[in-house]
Parts: sequence; C-alpha cells; structure tokens
Amino acid sequence: MRNDNQKLFLEGPLGLALLQLAIPIVLGNILQTGYQLTDAFWVGRLGAAAVAAVSVSFPLMFLVIALGAGFAMAGATLSAQYMGAQRQDMVNHVAAQTMLMVTFTSIILGAAGYLFSPFLLKLLGVAPDVYSGALGFMRISFIGIIFVFIYAMFQALMRGIGQTKIPLLIVFGTVILNFILDPLFIFGVGPLPPQGVRGAALATLITQALAAFLGIFIFLRGRHGIKLSPKSFRPDLKYIKYAFFLGFPGSVELSTRGFGLMVMSFLVASFGTLTIAAYGVGSNILQVVTIPAMGLSMAVSTLVGQNIGAGNIKRAARVTVLGALCGFVLLTLVGIIAYIFAPAFVAFFIPHEPEVIAQGTQFIRIMCLAWGGIGVQLCIVSAFRASGDMLVAMVIALVSQCMIQFPVAYVLSRHTDLQSTGLWWSFPVTNVIVSLVSICWFAKGSWKKTRLTEESKQIAKVTEETEDNIR
Repeated sequence: MRNDNQKLFLEGPLGLALLQLAIPIVLGNILQTGYQLTDAFWVGRLGAAAVAAVSVSFPLMFLVIALGAGFAMAGATLSAQYMGAQRQDMVNHVAAQTMLMVTFTSIILGAAGYLFSPFLLKLLGVAPDVYSGALGFMRISFIGIIFVFIYAMFQALMRGIGQTKIPLLIVFGTVILNFILDPLFIFGVGPLPPQGVRGAALATLITQALAAFLGIFIFLRGRHGIKLSPKSFRPDLKYIKYAFFLGFPGSVELSTRGFGLMVMSFLVASFGTLTIAAYGVGSNILQVVTIPAMGLSMAVSTLVGQNIGAGNIKRAARVTVLGALCGFVLLTLVGIIAYIFAPAFVAFFIPHEPEVIAQGTQFIRIMCLAWGGIGVQLCIVSAFRASGDMLVAMVIALVSQCMIQFPVAYVLSRHTDLQSTGLWWSFPVTNVIVSLVSICWFAKGSWKKTRLTEESKQIAKVTEETEDNIR
C-alpha cells in the first residue's frame, strides 16, 4: 500500500512532485553550503594566504571522498528503485549494508589522506605562506571524513525514499552550531587559544559528527521510512560484491571530477597566491549558485528511480526533460544576477584585497556565461545514475575533465596571451559541450533498459538467506 508521498511521486502532477522534493533539498543544500560559507567568511578575515589554504585543500578532499562514493550511489539508487517497487525489506537491507560499507571505506580513506597530506601539498607546489594552514586544515578534515560519509549516506538514503524534511532539520541545527563555533575556534576565546585555519576544520568536524550520530539514531528508531537494527549491519558479502560492481563507475566518475579539480589546482597554483584565492572565492560562489540545480537534479533522481522501480519508464523520461528545462532557465537567471553583482560577491569573502576582488570578478563573469548548461547536465546525469546506468555518467565525466576542461585550460593559460584568464574560459566551454553531449545521450534512450529491481534477483535471494541465518 503506497503512502501519499509515493502516490504523488508515481501518479501525481510532475511539477508538484518535483517541487515537493526539490524545495527541502534545495534548502538543505543551502544550509549545507553554510559550512563552506561560514568558513570562507571567517577565514577571509585572516587574509589571502588563509583563503588559499582552504581553497587548495578542497580538491584533494573531494578526490578522496569521491573514491568511496560508488557505494553511496549504489545504495541511493537501489533504495529509490526498491521503494518504487514496494520492497521495504530490500530498502532496509540496502540501507544497512550501504552504511556499513561507507563507514569502512571512510576509515581507510581518512587514514590514508591524513598520512599523505604533506606529500600531496608538496606535489601541488603550494606556496610556503599557504602550506602550514593548508596542512592543518586538511588533516583535521580527513579525521572527520567518516562523519561526512555517514551523514551524506543518511541524506542520500532518505532522499531515495522521498523523505527530505528530517535531513533539512538536522542540517539547520548543525549549521547554526557551526556558525557559533567557527569564530571561537579560529580566533580563540578565554582559555581556548586561536587556531587560525585549523579552527574552521575543528568546528566543522564537531558539527558533522553530531549530524552523523543523529542520522544513525533515526535509522535505528525506524519511524521515517527506513528501520535498522544492530543485526542489520552483519556483513552481506554477496550484496557488497554486487554493490561494488554497480557503484564502481560512480566512483570513477566522481574521482575523475575530483582529479580534474586537483589538476586545475596545479594550473591555478602556478599563477600565485592571488590567483589561488580568486579561484577559491569563485569556486565557493559557484557552489552556492548551483544549489538550486543540484536540488532539482536530486529530486529528479528520486522520481526517476522510484518510477523506474514501479515500471513507469515514460514518466521517468518526462521527469528528466522537465527537470533539465527548469535547471537551464533557473541557472541562466542566476548567472545574470551573478554577472551584475560579481564584485560585491567577491568582496563579501575578501573585503580588503582589491587584486583578488578584480581577479575573482573576472572569473565569475566569464564562467557564469554558461551556467544554464550546468542545470541541464546535472538533471540528465542524475537520471542516468537513478536508472543504474552509471557507466554513462562515468564516460561523460571522463570526457568533461580529461578531453575538454583540462586541455582547454592548459592551452589557453600556457600558450596564449590570456594567461590566468584562460583558466576561467575553460569553464563555459566545458559546460556547453558537456550539456550537448548529455542531451544526445539521453535522447538515445539506452538508460531506459536498466531496471535494477528486475536485474538483481540475486540480491533478493541473498536477503532471504541472510534472514534465515539470523533466525
């Protein structure tokens, strides 16, 4: 028996279903970005070197997180399709095994990242005035990566079953706490010594740990669509093997994007601290302005996954087209606003650095020319993932980073008179080409043939065997 939400997602008006899912996700993502914005705001008061320390750390963190993201993608995709197919037993099983896998993976990746942080920063050629702050920020971030993984998985699983309000409330509370803790740890108060850039990472670690524990508690209570028990976390090796091969292309996809960010950091770092700071501020602003499209794409993913699970392939296609159109219009309008107010946006983060403001303004005004393409590709690629066709999303990422953005950025910055401006032009060029490739691949229709709830009879059999063993 379907509840009211599922009836809306599988049978109701598409626009209303997208809005009901997207609005809480967008609000949650806005609040989630509050971590970065709060860090950037307070760290910006320490100067350009401090901003550069945080900026250069982000691509490395993203790359490590991406390596373990395949399990998360597999879990979110399967939970959505099984919810659409009304298989609550499989939703619970997928959730427990996915949480187990991402926890184990995050411990390994966090430890490796902590140990190799000095080597990675030296490999990037980070300037001496940036190195110390970047190392402290990065190592603390790697310690807390387990909490980032657990809460991200909690959000993804809840989103897969259409429950978006609980994660929103958790993020709201933790972001407020982070806003309070950030200046205390960065600048010190009373017996608490000033920690500088490290303080921002410490504040974030504390609040993300709280969010992760709340997520686990909610799953164990079982009142919001997913119910887990301690025995649910008994390793199911057959499922883990299945999820690994399903999610591996997703890990490669995000790792490619993370590697692309790291390579871009190599190029940016070669132009000095001011360019790194401008790149960092511009990247933060890009994260903020793409939040509506990200929320929309996540709503598209949930609806596509549930409708494919229920066998409504045509409705899943209509959801994707509607989401892509809305994403294009939305981000185009946001791009116009960003072009007009670019200097004020950059000055918000670094108010007393005119050279950084000038470079950051140029970066924003160039890359915002094609933000509509981001909205299109996000929604289409999310539909590929939701169908279980993660190989296509992987190929698009490989084409985007390895064959377009990095070559364009390298040629324009190193072999033309554009210099650092060439880095900025690689963004709109990449967005336009990748959005066109995504549209063509979607129109081909191969993603419609993937339905994991039919193809994974092996998992259902494994679940029955697992339940028998538990009894």
